[in-house]
Amino acid sequence: MPGTLYLIPTILADDTAAQVLPPQVAEQIQGLQYFLVENARTARRFIKSMAPQHIIEELRISVIDKDSTEAQIQAALQPVVAGLNAGVISEAGCPGIADPGAELARRAHQLGVRVVPLVGPSSLLLALMASGMNGQSFAFYGYLPIERGKRMATIKKLEQQALQHHQTQLFIETPYRNLPLLEDLLSTLHPGTRLCVAASLTAANEFIRTDTVAGWKKHPLPDIHKQPAVFLIGQ
Repeated sequence: MPGTLYLIPTILADDTAAQVLPPQVAEQIQGLQYFLVENARTARRFIKSMAPQHIIEELRISVIDKDSTEAQIQAALQPVVAGLNAGVISEAGCPGIADPGAELARRAHQLGVRVVPLVGPSSLLLALMASGMNGQSFAFYGYLPIERGKRMATIKKLEQQALQHHQTQLFIETPYRNLPLLEDLLSTLHPGTRLCVAASLTAANEFIRTDTVAGWKKHPLPDIHKQPAVFLIGQ
């Protein structure tokens, strides 16, 4: 009988596990010996913080990231098909939401493996909750193009979709490019379009603000350089 694949949420900010993760997460980690992770170093550190009694060197850890092939995903899941329970740990807070964990869950379903999601923080959902924008219809775009001309065109396209369909558009950027993206948003979007910036969610320096583009331009830009952030546009 196949084992179970547990999707294990992680923290978004350091030293916040007690505030954002229910006790069941630590209990599940304590009961597992096999983990499928996006980054081995950070996963080991997280596992040790949640289950100090684990001897990390004795755990079985396989790395599955965005570059993993179908064959590697299949091989990583074989022990689960054979009956071993496993935990998926990603770098994105909740496995499967904007990260490679989705491929593991997809293949697990095809192989008849039970998939169990555990409760934890998702930066995308937290940002949407706090934005005051439409939570009935929304879409996550991912990263905008790096080349400025293509990025500006994409911003205009997302704004059009947001306004025409009353659909909140979410996207992210590499943290060190946050401020250039924010500047491009303010120079491209219509003055009446609403923009939310949600940075360092769940951390002590958490920043969340929603305003019209015209409203944003009346204030200094927030210091969100090198901070993980979610950007949202809508009505």
